[in-house]
Amino acid sequence: VSDGGLYVCMSSYLSFGRSYVEKYFQKTGHNIFLHLKKVAKPTKTDAESGDEIDSPPKKKPIRLAIGVEGGFDLNTKEVDYEEVNSIVLLPDFTVIPLPDETLPDKAQLCVSGILSVESASLTNQMQSWDGEERKVSIYAENLVQCSNPRKIPPSGWKCDICGLTTNLWLNLTDGSILCGRKYFDGSGGNGHALEYYEKTKFPLCVKLGTITAEGADVYSYAEDDMVIDPFLSKHLEHFGINITSMQKTEKTMAELEIDANMKLHEWDVIQESGRQLQPLSGPGYTGIKNLGNSCYLNSVMQVIFSIPDYQTRYYERINDIFNAINPRDIPTNLEAQLAKFGHGLLSGSYSISSNTNTNNEQTHDGQQHGIAPINFKNLIGAGHSEFSTGKQQDASEYLLHLINCIDKDEYKLKSKRNPNDCLRFEIEERIQCTKSGKVRYTSRTEYVLSLPISLDDAVNKEEFLHYEQKRRETEAQKEKIPAEAVVRPKVPLISCFNAFAEPEIISDFYSTALGEKSTATKTTRIKTFPDYLFIQMKKFTVGDDWVPKKLDVIIDVEDTVDLAQYRGTGLKATEELLPEPDKEEIEEPRIDTNIVQQLSDMGFAFESCRKAVHFTNNSGIEAAMSWIMDHMNDPDFTDPLVLKSNSSNKSSFKPDETGVATIISMGFTQEQAVKALKATDNSVERALDWIFSHVDELDSVDVNQDTEEDSESKPKLRDGETRYQLVAFISHMGSNTFCGHYVCHIFKDGRWVIHNDRKVAISEEPPKGMAYLYLYKRL
Repeated sequence: VSDGGLYVCMSSYLSFGRSYVEKYFQKTGHNIFLHLKKVAKPTKTDAESGDEIDSPPKKKPIRLAIGVEGGFDLNTKEVDYEEVNSIVLLPDFTVIPLPDETLPDKAQLCVSGILSVESASLTNQMQSWDGEERKVSIYAENLVQCSNPRKIPPSGWKCDICGLTTNLWLNLTDGSILCGRKYFDGSGGNGHALEYYEKTKFPLCVKLGTITAEGADVYSYAEDDMVIDPFLSKHLEHFGINITSMQKTEKTMAELEIDANMKLHEWDVIQESGRQLQPLSGPGYTGIKNLGNSCYLNSVMQVIFSIPDYQTRYYERINDIFNAINPRDIPTNLEAQLAKFGHGLLSGSYSISSNTNTNNEQTHDGQQHGIAPINFKNLIGAGHSEFSTGKQQDASEYLLHLINCIDKDEYKLKSKRNPNDCLRFEIEERIQCTKSGKVRYTSRTEYVLSLPISLDDAVNKEEFLHYEQKRRETEAQKEKIPAEAVVRPKVPLISCFNAFAEPEIISDFYSTALGEKSTATKTTRIKTFPDYLFIQMKKFTVGDDWVPKKLDVIIDVEDTVDLAQYRGTGLKATEELLPEPDKEEIEEPRIDTNIVQQLSDMGFAFESCRKAVHFTNNSGIEAAMSWIMDHMNDPDFTDPLVLKSNSSNKSSFKPDETGVATIISMGFTQEQAVKALKATDNSVERALDWIFSHVDELDSVDVNQDTEEDSESKPKLRDGETRYQLVAFISHMGSNTFCGHYVCHIFKDGRWVIHNDRKVAISEEPPKGMAYLYLYKRL
């Protein structure tokens, strides 16, 4: 939204708001613009009474989805607009209303061409989350149906065994009508459909009462999931059922699941639904439009721009940034896009109510026009297999990807003001050989501290264990637990820190002091404490089907914490270091970088992916993923992969000359470029990622060649006091990272504020215990 419309340059086709079009004219001399403006239409009223026509009541969701017909609607009523276009000549802003047949043909063609181009939002084809997405059953196409079938009436069905008249399923093989599973509260059915499958192995059945011309609920007992039957109409005709004449009389499984989810109150609690929250607007209180599953981006960027370092680097320097670059480069310039994003959020110019009427009066329901960062999303996601799509993503992974992009950009610009410095910290790992007593200290740079969640530390452990036992007994009886009976474990945040610092046993440790295998203990501490500390709760785990699952847990969060006990001490005077391994015997293994890339895009650590591919002999993504599942809890899971070999087997490495030149052009030395390419099998993209995750290691490579300017532009570490205060958190709703919705809460001006896409309001009960990411500020 740009107050006053959008000015499109008819020479370069770049577009600007009213506040920047003059600066563009002064810099380029281009003075002819197509002015595009949308004016809100007056609200329709009843001609006789003058009363405003009531909008239809909000529909209850019938699909487990967001942003699709029948799904959860995160937006309020839309406003109709009328387009008013004209040509504007600068510097006097002379207006030529359109259409105007007296314009030259060249100008007419230019205007037509601009108006016919699809907007970036349409070109991007926003996608929506649909939790009901189902696969086609492997049994559908060749389903065998019995001869001489029974004819099924259009109503009056009963279970063939118990006579039940609800929750009935028609077996598509022989036409048996049987009841579904019994729920915990006694409703549902008696489980006769499942028992029948176990005897006959007839795979597919359809829920009677859900059959309409649009389809029906089809369940595959053999695949143990809701499925799609593309041949459903033919299969039903076999039993005399005309699908076009059927009417819906039963709730679909998605509707039943929605009812259960809404009872769980996760969505309502996190979004603070049902409360009359006071809307906010102005500088720092601007909403962001959901571009289709972009709530993860919206939440992360709101929190990032609540940090002064990012405000100072981009928003406060926006004029300097724009003056220093060619306007044509703005869409692909990360520094400019971040400055633009910061201005959109912090200036207050775009926190305009979406329900502003023709008299510029606001209805104050908290819904704003906000900003739509389409170019920014496309730029950050360019070339990334996940973030370039319209799918839902992990907010923590996106945060790290954003930080990585900023680090690269700051190094390329040789900037002395990298805002990531306020988040960067070091982790110290200490390994002690149990036999020799000697130690080894290593450190790595991090931006997010990931904390494990130990359910054994739950303060309501007995209550939770009793619930778990009851749940298992209930499921064994083919029944379901009602939502209101669910018990979630409550784990104190300090317990998660203790689990992070707990010593680990390495059973297969090669001791360089002994020259043989031994055991060792590994302890992890925080070496440096940043100004702002991001904490990720490891709520997501991977199931047997490799799909991320979320731990249903409440974190008992403290507003202020002191982390002094977790500070690393470094080598003590009484300790003796383990000997370093012979560097002549260390060799980088040859691995399939394509498989590594696929695994890395799933969110696993780069070094872990290299290990998985190597130890499965480059045999493919499935074997490597299986290795990760088996070893992800190993103490050295993320340690670099190095192998011992005889020097006679050591292969020579020839770096790609083009790759070396590309990396050198970004300010690195030739030695550093060669080392990075060697570690990543000549992959320039992976080499750049490797460089920024091995800063300390690269510092030892030909450091004498670094100029003072190079030294200033390197990532820096800040260290200080260990007391922190909670200032923001990001919460996730949904069963895993591939679906659901993100919302963030930020502590501003002495109060908690909820940012839910385009809605910004004062939070009454911030759901701190349900967060996925926390941001603490040093006191």
